[in-house]
Amino acid sequence: MLKSYKTEINPTPEQKQMINRTIGVCRYIYNFYLAHNKEIYDREKKFVSAMDFSKWLNNEFIPNNPEYCWIKEVSSKSVKQSIMNAEKAFKRFFKHQSKFPRFKKKNKSDVKMYFIKTDLKSIIQCERHRIKIPTLGWVRIKEKGYIPITKSGILIKSGSVSYKSGRYYVSVLVEIPEEEKPKLNDFGLGIDLGIKEFAVLSNETVYKNINRTQRLKKLERQLKREQRCLSRKYEDLKKRSKKKGEAARQNIQKQVRKVQKLHQRIDNIRTDYINKCVSEIVKTKPSYVTIEDLNVSGMMKNRHLSKAVAGQKFYEFRIKLQSKCNEFGIELRIVDRFYPSSRLCHKCGRIKTDLKLSDREYICECGYHADRDYNASLNLRDAGAYKIA
Repeated sequence: MLKSYKTEINPTPEQKQMINRTIGVCRYIYNFYLAHNKEIYDREKKFVSAMDFSKWLNNEFIPNNPEYCWIKEVSSKSVKQSIMNAEKAFKRFFKHQSKFPRFKKKNKSDVKMYFIKTDLKSIIQCERHRIKIPTLGWVRIKEKGYIPITKSGILIKSGSVSYKSGRYYVSVLVEIPEEEKPKLNDFGLGIDLGIKEFAVLSNETVYKNINRTQRLKKLERQLKREQRCLSRKYEDLKKRSKKKGEAARQNIQKQVRKVQKLHQRIDNIRTDYINKCVSEIVKTKPSYVTIEDLNVSGMMKNRHLSKAVAGQKFYEFRIKLQSKCNEFGIELRIVDRFYPSSRLCHKCGRIKTDLKLSDREYICECGYHADRDYNASLNLRDAGAYKIA
């Protein structure tokens, strides 16, 4: 059984320098592969695979261009993985699953330092408070005891080191023994996701919208002020001379880090709330969970609701719920997005066609009266047409 763990690390200054250098080389190689492939395709109508590019890079390009020897100074596994990631982006484009791959920008793109076991006999060691990463050595972990200690039956297969808003994180893929799945109860759960309330369950549990709490509202007001300050600094830079511009750019970088830290703090609060909601739902041990296949991209086109929809992170909730359901052996059912869960009366089955978004109570002609979202969760729980995730 494979399971991933991600936690913050506390590297030394020398280790930070090595991580930053490796991430920079990986970003350069990723962009180099995109540009090289585009050039070859425009000239010869031929696609260069990751393996062919890696051979050309090591056997022809670097020996003929000694000034690029700094590519060899970092982990070869990280460089090879960045090439594989670029090839994967191309393949997704060819299958019409994504847009054409874009170049990665410094401090704006998520580039990671990848590491893996050097051979079959080697082991990536991990202790309670530190982990041994190839090319870095022992690195201290801030959250002690979070990653399982390597021993018989537990093995770290691979991992990556990432940088975000002044912090460093390690993510590892661990092979752990298969655990016995718990015994499930003989009831199901329907979950209706929304904007007013984050989630309403068919067992009458309601999870509030985290974005409406005073804590997040205060952070968003603070973020607004810092973004205005950053905008003023950019405008002021245009008016300055070249001599005074260097100091202004340093102040801009300081302000950018402030904005990034606030963005990360807000995102961490939302992610933590989703993790707790998913954990509480799964701990009830239902035999199945039913959710709706929401058209999030279509909802984002509404300029009045786009910010609220983005803050709810529906897709992340679905991915984490699916992972937890697989771990516990719970069946996750996905109902079609056109299923009239909100307009359908749970008691008599009549569809109310004139139901508006502002109608928060569902009142049927048969005398049934319930909360709109709770009625939708009951209909999702009892839906007959669905697909299993």
